[in-house]
Amino acid sequence: MSKLRQSERCALRRFLPIAALVVGVGMASSSHAAGTVVSVELWDKGAQMPMATDLGFPGAGKDMSKASMGIAVSVDTASAGEITFDVYNSSKQKIHDMIIARITDSTRSLPYISSESRVDDGRMPDVLGEVSELEPGKTRDLRLDLKPGKYLLFCNVPGHFVSGMWTIFTVK
Repeated sequence: MSKLRQSERCALRRFLPIAALVVGVGMASSSHAAGTVVSVELWDKGAQMPMATDLGFPGAGKDMSKASMGIAVSVDTASAGEITFDVYNSSKQKIHDMIIARITDSTRSLPYISSESRVDDGRMPDVLGEVSELEPGKTRDLRLDLKPGKYLLFCNVPGHFVSGMWTIFTVK
């Protein structure tokens, strides 16, 4: 560094902290997250579409092609460990959310509050995290350390769950 001119040393001193900040921010972004990254799309067919009312979990025997909204995942199975859910609300008009809960019996209905048209997530012991009130066109990450098992991803905005807005995610 002794061979550098004074002006070069000053420029280098100003540049190094900025370079370190840029590298640190880049490493903290979800694209560089450790573990598995799962892209999640919260979708709906638009505000003018009538909402189904009988497509809640479990879905055995239900015609899910009638769903007016849903949750699509880039992969439905991942290895145990750190998983980052990169959640995107592709709706043009509706706010959605995504709650993740561990399920032990995929044939059992969730506690549901009919008068509020939503799952009683307060009575579910295995809720692990959520992305709440995600505005249309917005993205948010949820990072969790998951053990092997089955998990339910669902939207709990009133009416959305029974309109088909849920999916099963498996961790091995």
